[in-house]
Amino acid sequence: MAKATYAPMFETVSGALNKIDKKSPHAADQKMVLATHRKAPTTSPDCSRVYLRGLSSVTRSTPVTAKETGIRTKFAAVSTAVSARLQDPTKQAADLAAFKAQKDAANGKKTMRSYIWSLESAAYDQANG
Repeated sequence: MAKATYAPMFETVSGALNKIDKKSPHAADQKMVLATHRKAPTTSPDCSRVYLRGLSSVTRSTPVTAKETGIRTKFAAVSTAVSARLQDPTKQAADLAAFKAQKDAANGKKTMRSYIWSLESAAYDQANG
């Protein structure tokens, strides 16, 4: 097992240091380098780890389910509708006023995009029931 030593100022590190280019013709030969580091109140000095993973460990092993396909379809439709609505000058003033009115409420959306997303998501659910 490889070991990485980090400067004392780093309390945690977690993630990929480099990724596999799946579009490359040499993707099968590449390795993903993952590193983790944590400061923990333990007596063990082994809080840093480095892992190597090949392409087979990052490709999906199960088929896409019908539920996942539905979720992806909804996400694509709502995302397109949100982008279109944010660019529509005829709805901007009304949407901005409605957003500001709900923003400080207990369950209010804090960003304009999340507010419009909630509206378009509800409209999608109602239309596709």
